[in-house]
Amino acid sequence: MTPDEFDISLPSMDGFRAADVVDAMGRLHRHRCHILDLVSPTPDRILFGRAATISFAPSCAARLPVDRYNFTSAFDKAVGADGRGKVLVLASNGYPDTSLGGGTKLSRLNHRGIAGVLADARLRDFDQLAEYPFTARCRGETTRWGGDDVTPFDAGGPVVFDRVMIWPGDFIYADTSGTVVIPAAESAAVVNLAREIAVQEATARGQIADEEHARQ
Repeated sequence: MTPDEFDISLPSMDGFRAADVVDAMGRLHRHRCHILDLVSPTPDRILFGRAATISFAPSCAARLPVDRYNFTSAFDKAVGADGRGKVLVLASNGYPDTSLGGGTKLSRLNHRGIAGVLADARLRDFDQLAEYPFTARCRGETTRWGGDDVTPFDAGGPVVFDRVMIWPGDFIYADTSGTVVIPAAESAAVVNLAREIAVQEATARGQIADEEHARQ
């Protein structure tokens, strides 16, 4: 699936928690689908959209010349002309403490209308990122530029993010409790099951409340 072939329509996730979606995925699959311990300059914002991926590799001027391997070209390849409904996924491939971007570089997301960025490493300039309408989640904030450590190597392909495989077009959903990756082909089944689980959980809480009131 190329960036501009993404269906920008997104299923309704109103009233869901990431935990409900993880439970639904667990009933359908055995593979890991959740990502924990990410932070955000705007933690109360929901992050939701289709994955557009960039994979980083150790910087090497001989093999990865910057005129060819750079964020601008990788971003264009991953996102395309229209970023609506997309989440930019940045896979550091073993560099969790390195910066993959900051307020200036990631301003491109704002201009393309991207829903957010999910980085398997650190980001800079939380104060600037908080001012943008998109949502950012990452391993933490840092102050040092990371271009001498890692270079955008590939875009538009599958990536591994904290032991979770993410394919372009997969759904990314994140709230304050964590992040979950939903396979694009099964999004309807997962969302419907998550909705059932949310209802079941609400019913169970009501039953517990009734039992406890009866004991008093």
